[in-house]
Amino acid sequence: MPQLHEPRDLFTSAAADYARHRPGIPPEVVSLLADTMRDADRPVLLDLGSGTGQVPAALLPAVPRIDRVDLVDSGQDMLRQASAALEPLLGGRPAGFHPVAAEDFTAPFDGYRADLVTCARSFYWMDRSAVLKMADRVTAPEATVAIMGDGSLWTCWADWTAALKQLIQSYLGDERRAGTGGVYAGPGRRYEDDLAASPFNRVTEHRFPVRRVWTPAQVLGYLRSTSFARSDLFGDRHDRFEDEALELLERHSERGGLVEDAVFTVLLSRRPGGKA
Repeated sequence: MPQLHEPRDLFTSAAADYARHRPGIPPEVVSLLADTMRDADRPVLLDLGSGTGQVPAALLPAVPRIDRVDLVDSGQDMLRQASAALEPLLGGRPAGFHPVAAEDFTAPFDGYRADLVTCARSFYWMDRSAVLKMADRVTAPEATVAIMGDGSLWTCWADWTAALKQLIQSYLGDERRAGTGGVYAGPGRRYEDDLAASPFNRVTEHRFPVRRVWTPAQVLGYLRSTSFARSDLFGDRHDRFEDEALELLERHSERGGLVEDAVFTVLLSRRPGGKA
């Protein structure tokens, strides 16, 4: 099945909302990722599909030994947001910001080797086989590749998300949009199978239940950051949509809050023979 590649403008116009309203990385996941670097003296972090830098922002305080971070995202607006967020956390440590597709990343200097490669909520949009081949070229022998995500409010099962999804569909059609250029078709095969066919075929799965409580305003901001409900999909009807969505969300919020129960899944993959 052909891979669906991320258009360069799919999320970038919503970078500010993305930075403000996308949920961060759960503490349990931060601890799990930090532990993968326990044997590296001066670990290097390579974050793919970085968005506004949530993964490095979570890991830098947790692992002060991190010596360098590289962020890869085809959206320059995203990387500008990430640079501003990470500057106070870096403490003078080098950071690379690479405005390219993940599969096109190349080592920034001879001898570069990443100890942890992370990909949060973005693996679907990539040429996954090419990304894993790239990772094989730029990582240390004991490196870990972490593929992770937790779905979206589109996939969340709750009364309020079902009503919100129905409202979005009344404006944009039944199929889930993927920006202005198409619809979301699903990944084609499991990420575990992508990893099994790669050099990083020693895979373990870790699942962390997460409960979030949203305000109506936070949900509207989140929607503006998504590929399925960003503002330009609605054209001149966006203000009307947000008015209806706000009324819907406020009504549901009175019934006990806007609760999202999700599962944050992390696939840790290593080359055969690597340390656990």
